Amino acid sequence: MSRAARLLDLMQILRRHRRPVSGATLATELGISLRTLYRDIATLQAEGADIEGEPGLGYVLRPGFLLPPLMLSADEIEALALGSRWVAERSDDRLAMAARNALAKLSAVLPRDVADSLDQSGLMMAARPDTPDVRIDLAVVRQAIRAEHKLDIAYADQAGVVTDRTIWPLALAFFDHVRVIVAWCELRGGFRHFRADRISRIVATSKRYPQRRLSLLAEWRRQEGIDENRL
Repeated sequence: MSRAARLLDLMQILRRHRRPVSGATLATELGISLRTLYRDIATLQAEGADIEGEPGLGYVLRPGFLLPPLMLSADEIEALALGSRWVAERSDDRLAMAARNALAKLSAVLPRDVADSLDQSGLMMAARPDTPDVRIDLAVVRQAIRAEHKLDIAYADQAGVVTDRTIWPLALAFFDHVRVIVAWCELRGGFRHFRADRISRIVATSKRYPQRRLSLLAEWRRQEGIDENRL
């Protein structure tokens, strides 16, 4: 592996970690010595990468540093193509269109022979499974998640009993057969999972919920025993 490729790999590894990661972990993943890693960190910092940390404490890449355009590997191209097609087939209309547009933009900036492999990928998707009708606009949910705004909903439980809820939406999970909103429920005073097909009414509000979404999501993960790198 060339040094330039190694530096790019190091940046990508740092981007995956939200918290400081030890030099030993980075060096092991890259297959290099600690001494080489420290030199690479210093090189990236000199180039403007906002990497904080020092030996013994770990390193973290702060947001804002942009990498130059990268050549994608065959595996990376197939992953992007398959993921985009999944989103285009199994999400709401606006997100589906965004996935198609993103793939088209990526194709436009790649070399022609590389871009062709996006369309020629041998990975295929199974037929879309039957899912219950969702009567709400999931784009409203996604916007509320980004803005950290409360939602007012009418929700039917498994027995069909409808209650009015005010929720703090944290995440939207797309399963093959159902869409689920992960949220804090003010009525129940705890985290709850709301099936989108059981929501008959949804009203966006301009009210921010009192805690940051990421801290609430971390607490939900802790309660559910979910690895933070999975969601």
